[in-house]
Amino acid sequence: MKPIKVLIAKTGLDGHDRGAKVVARALSEAGMEVIYTGLRQTPEKIVQAALEEDVDVIGLSSLSGAHEYFFSEVARLLKEKELEHILLLGGGIIPKEDILSLKAEGVDEIFTSGTPTGEIISYIKENVAGD
Repeated sequence: MKPIKVLIAKTGLDGHDRGAKVVARALSEAGMEVIYTGLRQTPEKIVQAALEEDVDVIGLSSLSGAHEYFFSEVARLLKEKELEHILLLGGGIIPKEDILSLKAEGVDEIFTSGTPTGEIISYIKENVAGD
């Protein structure tokens, strides 16, 4: 069975990527193949990279307050390109009142700052269909 393939991306002008790197390392240590796109990614670049790399999961990180636009736009582009089978996760400093609207827009799950990496790993393993 091939490993779960995850793309981790920092959206917009947010330059703080320590949390994204911690999550990326934890996923890698859990046996997943992780691609980290780096800082300042646009929704279009993220979805294009996900398509080119044939990923199972996209993990978006935002600490800048622009999560509503960026996460929703990635979800919209995934739908537009018929890539809704890709599990879309968001993380960072996300106010509780924004979580329901992000899920309604197509984000599968939100992990706020301080979520144990084991919870993220378990969620991914439980929600990515095996081959």
